[in-house]
Amino acid sequence: MSPAGLPRLRVGLLMFDDMELLDFAGPYEVFTTAQRMTTRPDVTPAPASGFEVLSLAVGDGPVQARAGVRLLPDARLGPAAAPDLLIVPGGVVDQVRADRQVHAELQRLAPGLRGLASVCTGAFVLADAGLIGPGTRCTTHWEDVADLRRDHPTLDVLAGPRWVAASTPQGTPLWTSAGIAAGIDLALHLVAHFAGPALAHRTAGQMDVPWAEEAGRP
Repeated sequence: MSPAGLPRLRVGLLMFDDMELLDFAGPYEVFTTAQRMTTRPDVTPAPASGFEVLSLAVGDGPVQARAGVRLLPDARLGPAAAPDLLIVPGGVVDQVRADRQVHAELQRLAPGLRGLASVCTGAFVLADAGLIGPGTRCTTHWEDVADLRRDHPTLDVLAGPRWVAASTPQGTPLWTSAGIAAGIDLALHLVAHFAGPALAHRTAGQMDVPWAEEAGRP
C-alpha cells in the first residue's frame, strides 16, 4: 500500500545496454513523482492508485545506457518481478531486438499485464516479439517511422502523435510513444489512466512539465 493507503500499481521499466537514458529516466521520474504526489492534499479527487517502480533486466549486472551512465537493475525481467505495467524504452535496440530471452519473457508476461508500453524505438522490440499485431496503430521516433514500416509492413505506423493507444494480440492494453521526451507525455497519460487525471496534472506541475492531456490523439 502507498503512504496514502492506496493500492500500488507495480511499474516495471526494462533496462538494456545502449538504451536511451531519457526513454527510461523520464517515465521513471513521472511514476516516482506521482507516488510522492499521492500524499498531497491538493490532489482532488483522491487518486485511484499509487505506484511502485522497478527497473528490470535479463541479468543482474549493470546496464550501460547510450549516454554512458551505468545503472543497476532492481530485479530480473520475468514473472517473479510481477509487474502490472511494463514499459520498454528505446535507444540503440539492435542487440535487444535479437535477444530471444527478452522476447520470451515479454511474451510470457504480456497476457497477465494490466498494460504494456514502449517509448521511442522500444516499439521495434515489441513488434519483433509479436506484441504489436497486424493492423495495430502504433508510433515511434519520427526518424524511425520509415524503418518500422519497412520491418513490420502490416503495422499501422503513425507519424505525429506523441502516443498511441491500442492492444496486443492477446488483448492487453498497449501504448506506444514517439521519441525520447515523448515518453514523459505517455507516462503522464498512464498516470491519468490508472490513477486519475488530477494526479497526472499535479505530477506534471511538480515536474514543471507542460502537458496536454489530449497529446496522444492521432
